[in-house]
Amino acid sequence: MRTITDLAGDGGRRGIFDELSKREVRRAALTAVAVPGYQVPFGSREMPVARGWGSGGLQVTLALVGPQDRLKVIDQGDDGGVNASNLRRLVVNHVGCQEESDTREASLIQSRHRIPETPLRADQVLVLQVPVPEPLRAVEHDVREQRRMHAEADYSRMWVGLYEDVVRNGVVTKTAGYPCMVNDRYLISPTPIPRFDVPKLDRAEQLTLFGAGREKRIYAVPPHTVVEPLVFEDIPFEVEHTPGAACRHCGSQESYLVEVPSVAGSVAWVCSDTDFCARNREKDQ
Repeated sequence: MRTITDLAGDGGRRGIFDELSKREVRRAALTAVAVPGYQVPFGSREMPVARGWGSGGLQVTLALVGPQDRLKVIDQGDDGGVNASNLRRLVVNHVGCQEESDTREASLIQSRHRIPETPLRADQVLVLQVPVPEPLRAVEHDVREQRRMHAEADYSRMWVGLYEDVVRNGVVTKTAGYPCMVNDRYLISPTPIPRFDVPKLDRAEQLTLFGAGREKRIYAVPPHTVVEPLVFEDIPFEVEHTPGAACRHCGSQESYLVEVPSVAGSVAWVCSDTDFCARNREKDQ
């Protein structure tokens, strides 16, 4: 005869993500890889982080990472950011994998708002946190109409929106999350990465997975997949660039730079990718 204790179990620590949930995320990820750019719904679970603060990326990472992996987590390129440090500690304590700050040595990289400057390899996986996965939300609020437009590849309203932006401002002013076509079929939002990072998705070596926990969607850009930003023939796609700007730490002019205040009150520039910047400084020593 089974006792109440037997039915209740041993009460041991179960972790933050059970195996059935991991399997569901893996199945959704496999579907996303099979149909690049398509938003696959999944049963997003409650995580020990608020929805909208990386819960989707965290679930994808937990579903893929194992004890043998070397995990790198960055927040806008910074390994030491509060968001990155907390998520990395959470995953490492749950899985028992190794922490890694060197992009070249990491097997799985979870990122918020940046793609590393160092080109990734085929044996690496990039997971991007996604706050708003639907690129059509800016031009169409009805969810049913959004689904119809994706099903029929009807993205005329997005083109009209970009055209109106050009008419008003002379250029396309949209920066973060610039809309892109995947395999000339599905329109995606590449998350709030800067336009500087969009070309890194095109025909990349690594698998890139996008996880949106609040919206319960996963989509993917498999290796060697064509990713093209929406551009007009007579208006070329341009990335962020400030003439003459260079990182005050490593002197780089080719990386994505962010402004920081200096002691003199003027503007200074530093590399957003802290690992890339540190390795550049080591080369100069």
